[in-house]
Amino acid sequence: MAGISEGPHAFFRLGPAENGQAQCFAVQRGSISGRVNADYFHPERLLALRALRQLAQALDCPRLAQLVDFIRHPIQSPGPGCLSLAHVQSHTGELVPTNRKVTGSCFVFQRGDVLFARLGAYLNKVHAAESDGGCSPEFHVLRVKNHEALHPDYLAAILRSNLTLAQTRHMMTGNTHPRLTYEDVVNLVIPLPDIGKQARLVSEMDAARAERRAKLAEANALLADFDSYLLATLGLALPPKDERKVFAVRKLDCGSQARLNADYFHPERILALHALEHSAQALDCPRLAQLVDFIRHPIQSPGPGCLSLAHVQSHTGELVLTNKKVTGTCFVFQRGDVLFARLGAYLNKVHAAESGGCCSPEFYVLRIKDSKALHPDYLAAILRSSLTLAQTQYMMTGNTHPRLTHEDVTNLVFPVPTPAVQETIAAEARRRREEARRLRAGAEAGWQAAKCWFEAQLLGPAPP
Repeated sequence: MAGISEGPHAFFRLGPAENGQAQCFAVQRGSISGRVNADYFHPERLLALRALRQLAQALDCPRLAQLVDFIRHPIQSPGPGCLSLAHVQSHTGELVPTNRKVTGSCFVFQRGDVLFARLGAYLNKVHAAESDGGCSPEFHVLRVKNHEALHPDYLAAILRSNLTLAQTRHMMTGNTHPRLTYEDVVNLVIPLPDIGKQARLVSEMDAARAERRAKLAEANALLADFDSYLLATLGLALPPKDERKVFAVRKLDCGSQARLNADYFHPERILALHALEHSAQALDCPRLAQLVDFIRHPIQSPGPGCLSLAHVQSHTGELVLTNKKVTGTCFVFQRGDVLFARLGAYLNKVHAAESGGCCSPEFYVLRIKDSKALHPDYLAAILRSSLTLAQTQYMMTGNTHPRLTHEDVTNLVFPVPTPAVQETIAAEARRRREEARRLRAGAEAGWQAAKCWFEAQLLGPAPP
């Protein structure tokens, strides 16, 4: 970014032209006070401010600090449910599962508070708290001063709207961890219709949110139930859950395995192995190394689409959006390869590649030796199954980053039915995957339509 002064205007250049659009624009010199970075005067932000000024002719548009208190009640030892940025979904504010744990000081919030992200405003993470809890200092905790004038869910919706995002994404400062300054946040302008209209807007958005949740739940159920279908098709049954904390192991078994950690001999893993031994009477049960090659083709400069563990959904293998960027050496994979997580086996992240790409070393890249003998969708399904998970989650070593050793993975045993049965299972996996994606696409399209409707009720319809 660069800026030059000429006459009554300052000319800013963000960078080279992108997609045929110029990245230069002019700003009146009189408008520049205290901030000289180009992004602060980006046309998108200035147009949003112009829309708010026009709106102020018909609606009250106070500053955020007039409407809320900024709560900073610290706790030194956050519990396991403490929220980080990773727990809040972009653009929806929904809570999502993550293995990210918050350490250090956190802030207490209560039901009805709004959590507004200080870091990475472009991620658009705003959450209306439905229960009490704690959150990391990555959030501002906003508490409505007067509930007769401002509905908390309306506040969350307007802070999550494109009208606000068009401003905040150009207001961040800092390079390593770009964030919104306190001064910028307290001075955000909020359009404030009467409380009756706020309630009507919130009601419509709640209905859209409920519809979105229902479609996503249907999609998740389709994929989650696949494990039962897989085991039933193979004629296998998962052993009953065994949660004993104390159990005996024969010394002979310890000596033959050269492993002394208790988890490795956990009853759940041993019972899963017994189930596989029993299935071997009817099904071939080879070791993984007999069927696949472990590919390690490194690249030093991964592209922006490089996959990390955060990009793969647990238990389904579907790719999900994340702001996690992969750096350092990565491995190349091709269509038909299976990515099997080395780290955090309990997360159960297994992805069957539908196109070529690259991934972090957090994965093993498995390439099938004989495509006529083993189908990649079947391989991914059985590695993701509860039968495999009952083994791998007890085989990890290491404390900070528990992982599966290469020896343990190569020696994994799993049932391999006939190619015809594999194709039947793979076809059902594809059918469920496509239906789940259709439901998810419909859920997101419906939510985006609801957000556009919400903004149109304040600003009028968008120009054609």
